Amino acid sequence: MCRPMHDDGRDRVDIAIVGAGAAGLAAGIFAAEAAAGTVLRIVLLDSARTIGAKILISGGGRCNVTHESVHPEDFSSLCGTKPVIRNILAAFTERATREWFASLEVELKREESGKLFPVTDKARTILKALTDRCQALKVPIWTQHRVLEVHPSNGNGFLVLHEQGTLPARLVILATGGKSLPRSGSDGHGWKIVQGLGHKVTSTYPALVPLLLEDRLFHASLTGLSQQTEVTTLVDGKVVDRRSGSLLWTHFGVSGPVVMDTSRFWTIAHADGKPVEVRCNFWPGVNREEAERRLIEQVKGRPKLALSKLLAQQIPERLAEALCRACDIDPESKAGQLGRASRRTLVEALTGLVLPVRRDRGWNYAEVTAGGVPLEEINFRTMESRIRPGLYLIGEMLDCDGRIGGFNFQWAWATGYLAGRGAAAAFAVSGQTPQTGGP
Repeated sequence: MCRPMHDDGRDRVDIAIVGAGAAGLAAGIFAAEAAAGTVLRIVLLDSARTIGAKILISGGGRCNVTHESVHPEDFSSLCGTKPVIRNILAAFTERATREWFASLEVELKREESGKLFPVTDKARTILKALTDRCQALKVPIWTQHRVLEVHPSNGNGFLVLHEQGTLPARLVILATGGKSLPRSGSDGHGWKIVQGLGHKVTSTYPALVPLLLEDRLFHASLTGLSQQTEVTTLVDGKVVDRRSGSLLWTHFGVSGPVVMDTSRFWTIAHADGKPVEVRCNFWPGVNREEAERRLIEQVKGRPKLALSKLLAQQIPERLAEALCRACDIDPESKAGQLGRASRRTLVEALTGLVLPVRRDRGWNYAEVTAGGVPLEEINFRTMESRIRPGLYLIGEMLDCDGRIGGFNFQWAWATGYLAGRGAAAAFAVSGQTPQTGGP
């Protein structure tokens, strides 16, 4: 089904979908289903030889398709358009996603975190279900058809220029992704296409990306250690984000869900030249004063215990040892020997360690893009462009990014659903008679 196909530029399709990732595949399926009874000529074009790279590597190769509870607050936008995000998510909810995959004969399971995965624990299960449905609906996928430009045609519709030739299309759905994981095919070229059609594109930044730390910190000695941590990001001295979750120490710095979610705030502020600081509280929910009080009580209770062993009652011992050394305190010294000044220095490290972030790990390791086409430029009911009628924009191309946990896939399914159905409905509204048969 996904073999390369060629056209001579004379065939015309009703709906050309550029990008066969999660959003594009969803759009193709929903468009074909909505057009049941009147066969629309729909085609998906993708630059890759084999589609679905981002689906296959997501969730550690298991594909976290959505979350059990999805809210607008789980998403961010540079332009701050929460009402638009709310309306899009309401049109195709997480429950709708579960029911949709059940209709595709994919059983999902809920993990303790609330994330939903296929019971097979294989991302290929998701990709196969989507491509099989495309095949059943006679929606072809043209691989190795990188789209270079899209131009309005002299009559109606568009002319899609790709590596194999040209394709006239009445409607176009752009689902080319952002810049994250460019090896998967999303290199930001879609934004050039859409800018050529009159749209704006905000500045774009890596999001859900690990952070690299200065070598002077002790992170390398803790490689592989994971723990619950409260992470606070301050820009210009003001708190812009605070969240708790699992932090993973690595040889290069920090990763893990809480860091990935935090990263967008650091990358945006840093790229904009603003002073930004990331602080860790290893006693989540406990402030400095309360932490000092608790530490004093613990020391009184077991004054002869090694300080690192005492701290290890609440944090990993390796971290306890590293924090003590960072504060010029012998981790093997007896807890009762801890002086007032050293105690306060240690408490500061426990509840407000400043991470010396050098840079983010870059687009090759970012799971999503922050920024894109402003949501105000699309009709949230159909995902159709307000700038260029007949053009639809979905997925990561838009200025909306979700936190880790299946939220970005939910955005792909929801926008694909709206665009697919919106594009199919456009033919009924216009009274046009679609051509029949596949390209």
